[in-house]
Amino acid sequence: MKKIEVIIKPFKLDDLKTALNEMGVQGMTISEVKGFGRQKGHTEIYRGAEYVVDFIPKIKVEIVVAADQVEKVIETIISSTRTGKIGDGKIFVSPVEAVCRIRTGDRGPEAI
Repeated sequence: MKKIEVIIKPFKLDDLKTALNEMGVQGMTISEVKGFGRQKGHTEIYRGAEYVVDFIPKIKVEIVVAADQVEKVIETIISSTRTGKIGDGKIFVSPVEAVCRIRTGDRGPEAI
């Protein structure tokens, strides 16, 4: 099993959710986060005053899938969230040692 963490632009969340549901991904965890990468924030003007926004609002999506699904999920994420502009986001993949569903006690892939 693998955990896929995705950082995306907030307006792409619905596109991602729809694409993942269509391919059979049943669950995901969503968090509102802030950060920056290469884009290093930006400046905005509010009531005539210019100020720097260092941390850009993003969405973090966490998904746990079987190891054999990882490449297909990554391709789906890329195709549904790419705008071609800086700040599109990142995908991180890491191993998952164990999963246990609290309600039933199921373990392993059955618990996903």
